[in-house]
Amino acid sequence: MKHCEGSLKGVGGLNLYYQSWHPLANPSAIVLIIHGLGSHSGLFSNVIEHLVKAGYAVYGLDLRGHGRSQGQRGHIRTWSEFREDLKVFLKLIEVQQPGCPRFLLGHSLGGAIVLDYVLRFPTAVQGVITMAPPLGRVGISPVKLTLGRTLSQVMPRFALNTGFAGSKASRDQNVLATFTQDRLMHSRGSARLATEFLGAIAWIQSHANDLLVPILILHGGADQVALPEGSRVFFQKIDFPDKEHHEYPESRHALHRDLDCQEMLADLEDWLERHVKGGTLLPFRRRSMPDEYMLG
Repeated sequence: MKHCEGSLKGVGGLNLYYQSWHPLANPSAIVLIIHGLGSHSGLFSNVIEHLVKAGYAVYGLDLRGHGRSQGQRGHIRTWSEFREDLKVFLKLIEVQQPGCPRFLLGHSLGGAIVLDYVLRFPTAVQGVITMAPPLGRVGISPVKLTLGRTLSQVMPRFALNTGFAGSKASRDQNVLATFTQDRLMHSRGSARLATEFLGAIAWIQSHANDLLVPILILHGGADQVALPEGSRVFFQKIDFPDKEHHEYPESRHALHRDLDCQEMLADLEDWLERHVKGGTLLPFRRRSMPDEYMLG
């Protein structure tokens, strides 16, 4: 595996950090990972190792205000900053890997970012994968949400602790210890980020039937940060036939780092393999969902 690091200029000239991992042979496709709130691109090691071993190149971006990227921790001025940063990142990858199929993979907040992107730019990638997307109720107290709405206009940079850390993330104690010791992680979210996030989620839910790219939704049934009901509702709204939903009953929010992550990784690899090769209508059995035909 070859590992590379670099930076790009995001909206407003912010320096954004990215890294990539490549198989020794030419990749069959590229998976772009967009992390969640307080996280960074270095927290997907098992996903990366699995995908690179299967022949994929993986790129990870540290969002503005996260990881090694510049910006106030957990703050944005407008949601479009995420969208425009991702557009620059995709252009950079096209220069480095011209013509290679690309798939967006977003975890948590990153899931909302990639869904917003493909709904607006459906031809930009060959498919989208969301892990634990926050599409419904989230594990933030109503008091904090109300405070965020109130302060967004007068003190937009005011930040609170989201309370997402700890046992809500995973059942794996080794993983939780790693999160605790990681100095690049944070648990801050600004008032403006809160209102921009809520507006983006409302827009995504209202445009679900406009989706025109293959989608895979992965969610932990025991997720108390982004409750799984939001994914179920969004999935049912999608009219596009190439859609799949997997729910893992015991998994928590960081389902890619939970005790049964190997099952999730196998499902991810299977979906990618079918979509990289190109598909025909195949029957597919989904967990906790009625059978239906979809592209595979």
